[in-house]
Amino acid sequence: MKLFDDLHAFLWRDPATNNCNSFFIDGPKKILLDPGHHHLFGHIRDNLEDLSLRPEDIDLVILTHGHPDHIEAVQHFAETSASVAIHTLEWHFIKDLAPHYGDSIGVENFEPGVFLQDGDLDVGDYHFEVIHTPGHSPGSVCIYWPERKVLFTGDVVFNQGVGRTDLPGGDGEQLKESIRNLSRLDVEYLLPGHGDILTGSDPVNANFSEIEKVWFAYI
Repeated sequence: MKLFDDLHAFLWRDPATNNCNSFFIDGPKKILLDPGHHHLFGHIRDNLEDLSLRPEDIDLVILTHGHPDHIEAVQHFAETSASVAIHTLEWHFIKDLAPHYGDSIGVENFEPGVFLQDGDLDVGDYHFEVIHTPGHSPGSVCIYWPERKVLFTGDVVFNQGVGRTDLPGGDGEQLKESIRNLSRLDVEYLLPGHGDILTGSDPVNANFSEIEKVWFAYI
């Protein structure tokens, strides 16, 4: 799905198999957010091929958090020149979890080239803001693109839903605070790690309001 000339949503539509949405920024520096499961990486390859591109063309892979359905496929970039970006806390978190997930998590096959922290992230001509959003996992981040009013939310907040907190490192109170912080941003495109995207400031704001009124009681 093309959102802008340089922003594409590779949405996962198969309800029979868990995998994440991936997002691709096609500029002078080519950026992929959340490559998904290793065995489902054909989804990314096919979408890139539609744009006459290959995984080898990617310059930066941003991981919103360290769960396997978002990061396993980073192994496909081990032999390329792409840098991998992840929050420092999340990197330590997934290294601790790796024995429980097995080799499939792939942490032995890559070392991050960029450790994300709260604040500015400049990639070529693009300016983003990194927002540390713990709750679903300790080092989860959301990426805000202020020029386009785009918010990549990973598994923190969805269209009519929130990330689960019953996995290792989950924390309901932290997730609530993370969502409250995100709700203060000026967002017209909410691009979550699963499910449908939301467009328009009114639907985005209504979604945040509904989540606080309804879902916060269950976190």
